[in-house]
Amino acid sequence: MYMSKMFLQTRKEVQSEAEALSHQLMIRAGLIRKIASGVYSYLPLGYKVIRKIENIIREEMNNAGAQELLMPTLLPAEPYQQTGRWEIYGPLMFRLKDRNERDFLLGPTHEEIFTETVKAEVKSYRQLPLNLYQIQNKYRDELRPRFGVMRGREFLMKDAYSFDRDQAGLDESYMKMYDAYVNIFDRCSLDYIIVDADSGSIGGSNSQEFMVKSDVGEDTIVYCSKCSFAANSEKAECKIDQSKSSTENLLEKEKVHTPNIKTVEELSAFIKDDSTKIVKTMIFKADEKIVAVLIRGDREINEVKLYNMLGCKELEMADAETVKRITGAEVGFAGPVGLNVEIIADLEVSQMQNIIAGANETDYHFKNINLERDFKVSKFADVRNITEEDSCPMCGSKIGIAQGIEVGHIFKLGTKYSKALDCTFIDEEGKEKPMIMGCYGIGVSRAVAAIIEQNSDENGIIWPLAIAPYKVIIVPVMASDETQFNLAEKIYNDLLSRGIDTILDDRDERAGVKFKDADLIGIPIRITIGKKAGEGIVEFKQRKSKEVIEVGLEECIKRIIEVIAMN
Repeated sequence: MYMSKMFLQTRKEVQSEAEALSHQLMIRAGLIRKIASGVYSYLPLGYKVIRKIENIIREEMNNAGAQELLMPTLLPAEPYQQTGRWEIYGPLMFRLKDRNERDFLLGPTHEEIFTETVKAEVKSYRQLPLNLYQIQNKYRDELRPRFGVMRGREFLMKDAYSFDRDQAGLDESYMKMYDAYVNIFDRCSLDYIIVDADSGSIGGSNSQEFMVKSDVGEDTIVYCSKCSFAANSEKAECKIDQSKSSTENLLEKEKVHTPNIKTVEELSAFIKDDSTKIVKTMIFKADEKIVAVLIRGDREINEVKLYNMLGCKELEMADAETVKRITGAEVGFAGPVGLNVEIIADLEVSQMQNIIAGANETDYHFKNINLERDFKVSKFADVRNITEEDSCPMCGSKIGIAQGIEVGHIFKLGTKYSKALDCTFIDEEGKEKPMIMGCYGIGVSRAVAAIIEQNSDENGIIWPLAIAPYKVIIVPVMASDETQFNLAEKIYNDLLSRGIDTILDDRDERAGVKFKDADLIGIPIRITIGKKAGEGIVEFKQRKSKEVIEVGLEECIKRIIEVIAMN
């Protein structure tokens, strides 16, 4: 491709809303352009990267025995109503009606539709196992689209679904996908970690995420350097240390006037006691029920854990009016004493004595309240976020915590969808049984952003060779110089004849501008043709290296082929 003919406009600066480095570079390098909040167009350079990643995914999925198809994006509501996800997805789902007032949606994910399709076509155990996949846009009306394509309202996803006769078959299908994902992300040159994860609205018995460590990642990864433990913080278990149980004498309950003291920090300073003695009482709406959740003052509620423990469809913090109705006090003064709702407490609360908490009276708190004597708990459960103070739940060693970008997620669904949608088969004994399902997703557009986050510098993107839009860029310092341009064209045509994607920068621009653009768009190999063109000498440089080597024409081609072959 001649650069003067490319539909490509690089930028020096980007708008302030582009917070993530990958978002900034994708705009500056001319990969994407914003159409609306969370909705982007992929320009030719960006789309070539997408296609390279898609091809890697296809190769590995096909090698694992999966078959590609394509489902519609516009989907009928009925299957989602049958599984309950029409309600569960809530405002996250794009919904619409056709001219006959029939409900439809834009697919956020396709478990129901794949299940319905297989249900109609597969009847016998002889047709199983089966693994089907597609690469297609998905739609979710995110409350806060951010970081460019990392969290968009329209995004490209590879989703696959396996159908097996039994649990052993699912385990085998799951491991094939696990291995395929390892190959895919290795080939994309991603540094990733595989963590245990919450299955969320997808459901199923267990799941694992493929996470890329990044400061702009919206997920929190918990990992142990001594053992194999790694989990999303939504899933990471917090175990209590029995040796830390309080053994102090129980003191008399005391009501303290705490005017306008509403936060843990304010209360700790006012009472002159640390936040480990304080219990926060948080009021939640779980479907139609109100529950109070107790947690140590310096801890944070893990709403995913709480949601799973309660088994509700919807969970949200109660509004100020509800809090006042339940506690009789303004927000900030809730406490467990005399509270007439179900009380859930984090496991750590069971170890605490002489607790400080709200008195359910505006401007008052209690000191020295204690379990059983002053209040009762309906259930103790792990409902908090793990911290670096906690130990590894597997081996007891110190844990590390980092931010991560989820690029892949694999699930063991079991019979959640097959039972709900009556997707069955006839086994060897002539009995009807539900199919055992798995689900396997890769965020293709998100993977692009994750790769850039890990492969860039102050000058721009550094594409791994396997997914680079072009592998080589040839830069004649003066395109108007006939000797330079003729040599550039000779190398260009030679590389094209070998099937190597190449750009020839034929623009009438200064060399510095061309070099900056080559670095910004991240082409892995740059060949510069300058004053020594008449001698057949060029400069060979890899984007990831500062080293510039002068080589002859044959040596240049040889080095390019060798670098490509090694990657």
